[in-house]
Amino acid sequence: MMLQRLTLCSRIPLCAPRHTCRLLTRPLTQAPQGRATGSPFAHRGELRQAKRIVVKLGSAVVTRGDECGLALGRLASIVEQVAMLQNQGREMMIVTSGAVAFGKQRLRHEILLSQSVRQALHSGQNQLKDMSLPVLEARACAAAGQSGLMALYEAMFTQYSTCTAQVLVTNLDFHDDQKRQNLNSTLQELLRMNIVPIINTNDAVVPPPEPNIDLQGVISIKDNDSLAARLAVEMKADLLIALSDVEGLYNSPPGTDDAKLIDIFYPGDQQSITYGTKSRVGIGGMEAKVKAALWALHGGTSVVIANGTHPKVTGHVITDIVDGKKVGTFFSEIKPAGPTVEQQTEMARNSGRTLASLHPDQRSEIICHLAELLTERKDEILVANKMDMDLAISAGNLPPAMLNRLSLSTAKLNSLAIGLQQIAVAAQDSVGRVLRRTRVAHSLELEQITVPIGVLLVIFEARPDCLPQVSALAIASGNALLLKGGKEAANTNRVLHQLTQEALSLHSIKEAVQLVSTREEVEDLCRLDKVIDLIIPRGSSQLVRDIQRAAKGIPVLGHSEGICHVYVDAEASVDKVIKIVRDSKCDYPAACNSMETLLIHRDILRTPLFDQIIDTLRNERVKIHAGPRFASYLTFSPSEAKSLRTEYSDLECCLEVVDSMQEAVDHIHKYGSSHTDVIITENENTAEQFLQKLDSACVFWNVSSRFADGYRFGLGAEVGISTARIHARGPVGLEGLLTSKWVLRGDGHTVADFSEHGTMKYLHENLPVGNSAVND
Repeated sequence: MMLQRLTLCSRIPLCAPRHTCRLLTRPLTQAPQGRATGSPFAHRGELRQAKRIVVKLGSAVVTRGDECGLALGRLASIVEQVAMLQNQGREMMIVTSGAVAFGKQRLRHEILLSQSVRQALHSGQNQLKDMSLPVLEARACAAAGQSGLMALYEAMFTQYSTCTAQVLVTNLDFHDDQKRQNLNSTLQELLRMNIVPIINTNDAVVPPPEPNIDLQGVISIKDNDSLAARLAVEMKADLLIALSDVEGLYNSPPGTDDAKLIDIFYPGDQQSITYGTKSRVGIGGMEAKVKAALWALHGGTSVVIANGTHPKVTGHVITDIVDGKKVGTFFSEIKPAGPTVEQQTEMARNSGRTLASLHPDQRSEIICHLAELLTERKDEILVANKMDMDLAISAGNLPPAMLNRLSLSTAKLNSLAIGLQQIAVAAQDSVGRVLRRTRVAHSLELEQITVPIGVLLVIFEARPDCLPQVSALAIASGNALLLKGGKEAANTNRVLHQLTQEALSLHSIKEAVQLVSTREEVEDLCRLDKVIDLIIPRGSSQLVRDIQRAAKGIPVLGHSEGICHVYVDAEASVDKVIKIVRDSKCDYPAACNSMETLLIHRDILRTPLFDQIIDTLRNERVKIHAGPRFASYLTFSPSEAKSLRTEYSDLECCLEVVDSMQEAVDHIHKYGSSHTDVIITENENTAEQFLQKLDSACVFWNVSSRFADGYRFGLGAEVGISTARIHARGPVGLEGLLTSKWVLRGDGHTVADFSEHGTMKYLHENLPVGNSAVND
């Protein structure tokens, strides 16, 4: 329906009555503050502060592929975003192309209609012969298209109660000081009245483009790129968004083999760019856009060049840029001292390949050296950790559980060192291990061997002990590693990363483990699908959910919730029930393997065992939330659970009643998170059915749910617990960071011999498997 309205609006003649809308004087308290100084923003995250924004719509964005007519759907989504930002209190201006294309559509329609009428009169019949269209002059098309283009914009913005005003300019208007002042005054007044100015070059009268010479550092208006840059600087805009038909600025023409999108472009990097041809429409090109962007940047306006034509991003490209997300190419005057995250990932991948090719003894040596450094340099680590703890305590925004995770001690470091030594032993038989060996045919041997996954991105919150653990597992498995830690542990993480790189330097691969210390948002890291192979979040369920939602095309190893159940069967032992329930809930309530729901067999109600369970939980100060069925048995029940699918992560749990083991399994399948679930019973047959029927990552019989842990499983350490159905499940240690590849060895004379039915003739003789491909 919206597009139908817009199609009708595109045909509105110049004399049609204009829509009315309210004029509002902008309340100053609603708007973002903008820049504190006249300098452009240094980082993408600061773009959220942009108050005055110029959006430049290139010809390729505004027009259809046939260059005759406008891309209405695309324009509608852009208008929606501009109106939304305007209603947030920002001052929006649009520099638009499209008048020529719109006029060309109208003039062609009129010419075709005129020719068909004349031909029908001349021939005396209704059949029309082939008609050829004359070449349409651009200025005439612009004159015919300006009014319709503006009527279209006005109709679109009216849908959001936003007023617009048309401003036509030429290069000569900027050479006359009086005209420049008048233009500035007009635009300032329109912005003050909450009106969106829509600006375009007056192509109906504009002279031919001037030679490519600017006047004493002042950019001349040759196209809408230079117009947008000039206006942005004249109006002291905070941000210029230039939308085109490419993702941004590439180091070489897009589509070539080595072309890479440049995330941040700095003045002085022009020599590293090879420009291609300009877009299918318009008179500019990427070189003109870069020149205009650098001129605007020098004038104090931040610039982003992005794609406004991609159907998957057009609907939010402008708002994403203003939100500081990694979209297009951001122009910045401040070049960071260190490498970008893309460069860090590339360095990690290159060094990771060397790491994977080392002998197992060499990888073990690196890990053992890191374990030694943790104890030898403990004073340095603890000083940095005290700085983080003091900052966190003074800020007062971390709960006690997170402060406990943030804190390191000599005992913790010694325990870490022991865990790393266990990993070093496991590293002897990891990469290059032969899983299967088969003689496929005479002189043709097939092997399946373990190999690293590639580049891992591990995102962890205030838990610095995670850094050496995960680093050791990555080294043992031959994986490159990118680490993004919480800012709460910044000082501790920096020291631990330095020690890790010192250990890696034993074999000249210190860059295999990288710590991301730039202002990268987690969501931006999750978009690096071309360089990162696996994301492992370590932290709260909210962190895991956010990363799973943000990751595009990159697998995420982890669990978003730990809704663990303990089912007490009718034939359970009293002593075992009390010990397991207490440990599962009270040992560490914030852990993901802590019990969140206690299921009780109906026959246990109103028995001494039930009373003991309740007394135990009350003595431990556990708040009980009654499930709907349990509440129906009680006259005065505890507070009823708001949901049976709740992860409390505290001294709270849900208690519900079931009639049988099968009903307990059904309940867990419906409300659980496939993490860890427990049955307590003395009936072996009932236990075995529970273990067989339940498809959680960890299923226990007469064992506390807290045993779902890498150390307790004998894995040495874990990178997390996965509830995924593929790859690794449960506590993920060294094995979970490996995949495999197939290696086929022949003598050069064997060819694939297929039968007439298409089936290869082979021997399929299984051969003994050695310890590793390296040792074989």
